[in-house]
Amino acid sequence: MCDDVADVISVAGEPQRDRARHGRADRRVRARRPVGSALAALVATGVLAAGCAFTPTLDPKPLDPAASSQILAADGTLLARVDLGQHRSPITLSAMATTLPGAVVAIEDHRFFEHSGVDYRSIVRAIKDDVSAGGVVEGGSTITQQYVRNVLLTNERTVHRKLREAVLAVQLEQHYTKQQILERYLNAVYFGNGAYGAEVAAERYFATDARHLTLSQSALLAGLLRAPDTYDPYRHADAALARRNDVLDAMARYGEATKAAVAIARTLPLGVKPPAPQHELAPYFVERVRDWFLANPVFGRTEADRATALNQGGLRITTTLDPRLQLLAEQSVATVLSDRAHDPAGALVAIDPRNGHVLAYVGGRGYDGPEPYARYDLAGLAGRPSGSTFKPFVLASALEQHVPLSRTYAGPAALTLHPPYGPPWLVHNYENEPFGKLNLVDATVHSVNTVYAQLMLDVGPQYAVSMAKRLGVTTPLQAVPSAVLGSNNVRVIDMAAAYATFANDGMRTDPVLVTSVVDGHGTVIYQAEPHRTRQLSGPIAETVNQVLQQVVTRGTGLNARIGRPVAAKTGTGEDYKDAWFVGSVPQLTASVWVGFADKPKAMVPPTTRLKVTGGTWPAQIWAQFMSAATANMPIDDFPSPPAGVGSGVLPSAPIAAVVGMPVDEATTLLHDAGYAVSTSSQPSNQYPPGTVIAQTPDANVAVPANTVVTLTVASDPASAATVPAFLGLTPAQAASTAAAARLTVTVIVAAEPPPGSPTRRGRVWKQATASGTSVEPDTTITVWVNPS
Repeated sequence: MCDDVADVISVAGEPQRDRARHGRADRRVRARRPVGSALAALVATGVLAAGCAFTPTLDPKPLDPAASSQILAADGTLLARVDLGQHRSPITLSAMATTLPGAVVAIEDHRFFEHSGVDYRSIVRAIKDDVSAGGVVEGGSTITQQYVRNVLLTNERTVHRKLREAVLAVQLEQHYTKQQILERYLNAVYFGNGAYGAEVAAERYFATDARHLTLSQSALLAGLLRAPDTYDPYRHADAALARRNDVLDAMARYGEATKAAVAIARTLPLGVKPPAPQHELAPYFVERVRDWFLANPVFGRTEADRATALNQGGLRITTTLDPRLQLLAEQSVATVLSDRAHDPAGALVAIDPRNGHVLAYVGGRGYDGPEPYARYDLAGLAGRPSGSTFKPFVLASALEQHVPLSRTYAGPAALTLHPPYGPPWLVHNYENEPFGKLNLVDATVHSVNTVYAQLMLDVGPQYAVSMAKRLGVTTPLQAVPSAVLGSNNVRVIDMAAAYATFANDGMRTDPVLVTSVVDGHGTVIYQAEPHRTRQLSGPIAETVNQVLQQVVTRGTGLNARIGRPVAAKTGTGEDYKDAWFVGSVPQLTASVWVGFADKPKAMVPPTTRLKVTGGTWPAQIWAQFMSAATANMPIDDFPSPPAGVGSGVLPSAPIAAVVGMPVDEATTLLHDAGYAVSTSSQPSNQYPPGTVIAQTPDANVAVPANTVVTLTVASDPASAATVPAFLGLTPAQAASTAAAARLTVTVIVAAEPPPGSPTRRGRVWKQATASGTSVEPDTTITVWVNPS
């Protein structure tokens, strides 16, 4: 190696090979040789002789620059760069504006095309500076030396390191051309603000690519290399401007730009774009993509190999995420849970049931929030009790066992059952509400615990739990009777996947996060192939969907009506600690969970603004998201099950859409179709008085003849009355408050559920219509009062 090095040193320490670039031959080099040539040659010989004593042979393989990987949304939007803190995007020299390498050479190493890796004249100058400073100072390094230092050595300022740097630089010039070295240097060097390499720097500072950099922009970037923090254009604009102009002057001096062009460029402002906010779109989703990659043996034999590929391989990982739906999901959660200091957290996952693509993913209230649990993913890592969202799995199990929907069970407020194993099981309905005998449709619509507890024992807990797993629930589940009421922990993404199986006619498609991975050379190394399996017969899935549609049209899911067929189920955890809403339209499934992330606690006043059930905040989040998400989708119906499935209890004919019609016209149409009609009024700013603004059941829902269709009719908003807050008032106070609001009250004396409070004896603890609601004057509001 040292013989090779010596061969390229001339008497004056200059190369004997042609270093021409842009027509510049080494005639220009020889013209300069007399300056300090004897001392330069002496220094060169000493440096190289000393360096050869301990410098290893250069291995060029590590010199290929590492590249950041990119995680992209389905439309190509950048979600995140993945690297070791060094954002890189290597490009060829031909993909850079010629002004950039010209600027760098002019300011960093104007003799770059004339030396053999070490500029011995600069070394002499640096040695003089070291002697004057009384120690080693930085100086005299060529572009080749800087590159070697960046990728092979450290920045320690010792004679030992500088000798190694010099010898390796000379070796490097034996392996690569000047253009190759300059290209690698410009792809590796740090430009400040997290930007490594010319391409990333061009985007970071000017929102362009390196090919389209102007003369002024190139000069600014070149000026950053010596001290990126000192010349940071965001924090030290004056210093950056002065440095840029120094680079422009150097370019004119060394022929890299004309004096006229430089004169114009000097008059221009810095022109940097505002610094990008340090925020990833869908950060919880990005973390799940990282986990998926690191666990996938396709990308490496060990996790360490896979981590290296992810952090340094320059991969393009295209995901399923839809940025528009993601923004809608985040906005929906934030809008409903608007009080960050006091409201619980929320999570939402939306899946296309046809292919399993995860389109939106909200794992919490904010990845970079102040809470200690802010980065804990509530959608994909945490499991919380499912509440009554588990009941459709039991319903599907019953249908698969040929239990007819017409089967009836008693639905008392409380019921003690005796499982074949374990102690007696005491079951209560929500708020101890009593029901008579109910078939399975009505028991689902009203989410009657005592009926479903009996059904669970009939179908068997093991069968029901197995059904949940078949449909897409992956968390460990205990096969116990209480599973039907939500005793098992489930994940938000799993519940979306399971309900998507219902929506996809019984075909399970596992959630898909990534559609393709392309390596740094453009080769596709992974292509997603959706894994579809039939887990439920089409007629049974269709029957479940038909039942779940009625949950929204006339049951616990009324707040999720969005003007199109919806099949969904509410869920409320024990003591109101968890609340769920999971539902689908034919093209999209979404799962919503609401609860406190740090420690489960009852979501009831005064902890929360209202008593949170699956039909309140979760249903509202779901409806807000789905209304916007499906705005441009056609209104499709769920397939109807074949005749006879469910013993004929299922509805038989779809209801016409009458929203927007005059009430008289709508009533006539429905009567002619064989339905009964009832009406109620509601002030509206959107529709003229006398127009139908809502209907229950919804349009296109199939129900038997003689079903009562309730029409909500618009009235003049100017005449509306506003429901006041009655909570905490005595019956007399409630009556006078109602009268002042042009309303009346009906009082029901009943003790509130435990724990209650002695301070509310004889006072209102619940009201049927929320305060602030606009209603017709003289409307009667029902309130519940504790016994005195």
